[in-house]
Amino acid sequence: MAKYATGKYAKAISDRSGLEFPFKEMVREWNGSFVHVSEFEPKQPQLEPKPMNGDSISLRNVRPDRTENDVPYSIPENGFETYSSGSRIINVTAPGHGLTNGTTYRFRGAPLAITVAGGTFQFANPADFDGITGANVAKAAGYTITTGLYVNDARNTSDYSVANFFHFTVDTDTATTGGVKGGGVGCSVGPVTLSSWLKKLKILFVNCLVLNNVVVQNKMNILKFMKKLQNKKRYV
Repeated sequence: MAKYATGKYAKAISDRSGLEFPFKEMVREWNGSFVHVSEFEPKQPQLEPKPMNGDSISLRNVRPDRTENDVPYSIPENGFETYSSGSRIINVTAPGHGLTNGTTYRFRGAPLAITVAGGTFQFANPADFDGITGANVAKAAGYTITTGLYVNDARNTSDYSVANFFHFTVDTDTATTGGVKGGGVGCSVGPVTLSSWLKKLKILFVNCLVLNNVVVQNKMNILKFMKKLQNKKRYV
């Protein structure tokens, strides 16, 4: 088998510079070029990039956010007040109501322990007061409200007034005396259509917790309501 000389005394010509160097000091590059060690250039890493996967975006075991349905807001006892004699404007006391000015809402009285077809729970009408009928206040189409207290024939736009009061103009009826509060216990204001029967449970309990003078009949209604709720859950 043929042997090669070690090149101890030999010279070599660099493929890069064309200069003469000792053969023992020569090295070969990745591309085959025979160059002096001082001229050696390693292979550019970008010529052999490492495989990269895409960034992780999706999550495991995700729970998408849900959109909460609008719920009725509980109005304090006798929270309605007529503005003046012969006027159809009614001020409503509703601390921290969070309602939107110029939006249509529907008024409802205390919840009843009866349902109609489909399991929709029913509400009584607010109590009549000062010539204003509760059935008119609780009309199905609702009323467009204006936030703030109506005083001195104008809307009070102070931050406190807008956040805690609103007023609306009732159809047909006019106040007999003016400045009279009414509506009774358990009234609420909310969306024209309640989209979830579970939301009615919330307003019922809010009425019971906020109003300390709930009558015994309302307490019986709660028990009946809870019984109906338990029966519904068996089939959900």
